[in-house]
Amino acid sequence: MHTIAFTAFGLIVLLAAACSRSTPEGAPVITVYKSPTCNCCSVWVEHLKANGFATRVEAQRDPAPVRARLGVPAELGSCHTAVVDGYLVEGHVPAEDIRRLLADKPKAKGIAVPGMPIGSPGMEVGARRDPYEVLLFDETGHTQVFARHGDWPAAEDAHAH
Repeated sequence: MHTIAFTAFGLIVLLAAACSRSTPEGAPVITVYKSPTCNCCSVWVEHLKANGFATRVEAQRDPAPVRARLGVPAELGSCHTAVVDGYLVEGHVPAEDIRRLLADKPKAKGIAVPGMPIGSPGMEVGARRDPYEVLLFDETGHTQVFARHGDWPAAEDAHAH
């Protein structure tokens, strides 16, 4: 009787340990809406996982209707849309910026990297790193710069967007 109870307890401990490795405790789950054939989207999902996020992928033949339904402004569109803790994440946003969004909890609808800038997570091409901005956007579509990545000319840093 004690052996069966101990074995069951041991099995529960092993299962809990295995689950905690695949989904770190407290890690926010990011639901990603992407085309099943989009390679750069899959690489971005791997970037999230490598940075401690739990992911759930929802295959969409065309992610544009999902973006429209969720309220991502068309001009901020990219190839995939994600939802995490009530925020939208559009495009190739670095995990560090998502982490900052979740920590700061700004009054916003989400953050976006419009287009597909070379050097953003999932869009790596050798050593090339084009400068790009992560934009914070609200319910009305108003944006402001949330983060900058890459080498920006000094004059660009002086201008507010």
